Amino acid sequence: MQLVKASRDALLKPLATVSGIVERRHTLPILANILLRKEGSRVSFVSTDIEVQITTHADFGVGDASESTTVAARKLLDILRALPETGDVALSLANKKLSVQSGKSRFALQTLAAEEFPTVAQPASWNASLTMAQKSFRHLLNMVHFAMAQQDIRYYLNGMLLVLDGNNVRCVATDGHRLAYCAITIDGNAPKQEVIVPRKTVLELLRLLEDSDDPIEISVAANQIKFVFGDVELISKLVEGKFPDYQRVIPQGYSKQFPIAREGLQRSLQRAAILTTDKFKGVRMQMADHVLKISASNAEQEEAQEELEIDYGFEPLDIGFNVSYLLDVLGNLKAETVQWSVGDANSSALITLPDNADFKYVVMPMRI
Repeated sequence: MQLVKASRDALLKPLATVSGIVERRHTLPILANILLRKEGSRVSFVSTDIEVQITTHADFGVGDASESTTVAARKLLDILRALPETGDVALSLANKKLSVQSGKSRFALQTLAAEEFPTVAQPASWNASLTMAQKSFRHLLNMVHFAMAQQDIRYYLNGMLLVLDGNNVRCVATDGHRLAYCAITIDGNAPKQEVIVPRKTVLELLRLLEDSDDPIEISVAANQIKFVFGDVELISKLVEGKFPDYQRVIPQGYSKQFPIAREGLQRSLQRAAILTTDKFKGVRMQMADHVLKISASNAEQEEAQEELEIDYGFEPLDIGFNVSYLLDVLGNLKAETVQWSVGDANSSALITLPDNADFKYVVMPMRI
């Protein structure tokens, strides 16, 4: 029975959308598969890793019949990518095998029954919903995602705090050494919700969201969150646990504040970072008399030194930072100038944007 007939690129798009979360190695073999569900001309593609589920749709089904099956996501994707761009691709199902045919190329792939595919059960109702432009939400994620922890024993740090509060949406991420905060105001009025979105879900959203004014609808339940945009529906479990009180972490009232050219600082740090090692990423920053000296050294007694003119007229300060934490934020900001606020050598630094209270980045010092 023929399920689908479409151009290679038309078929690749939904497959590439859902394949990002598919795990190559899993205790359940069916989780390496995607669910193909055809109802007349409408075809849905579903993938899940139990924690996250992505569904997308396309209208290139053949005939009026309904049929569903599951097939290895990576194999099907690799086959389609290897086929020539010209000519249609037909997918057919017979004898528990999915046939892929294009021109004189033909492949037969094993399938597993659609009934065995573990789709995520959705709640009967959602506590809160709001809609905003995709580019606005993508901006929020972009400004904080790099500060999320990776495989931290404090599991609530392996994700991003999302706060919905009336017409205000805030995102916060921290790994315990640095913290990124970003907020925007939208049209709408959502009841206050604070949830932790898993790291994998955040990275998948960054991959799938477009920099456009098209809407994304966000719905929150007790232990799930749903994002609907374009032809895509992404449902994710939430991380349980209490996120740190980010407002206490953000320094207030620092008197030493000065602007600095973002690109010049970024390039100086990139050069100094060459002589740091994977085990020790520390750079020393000495500020005095309108000059910033950046230095780095390693166990082989190699040294890097950089000097920048800055608008700093306070008492001298000698402080160390993890250079990766600074480069992460400078690489994601697009502003020409960033605002630095510092206390003493043992206090966290605060990086903000001039005349903009919507973004804050806190980075703890390290001993050099």
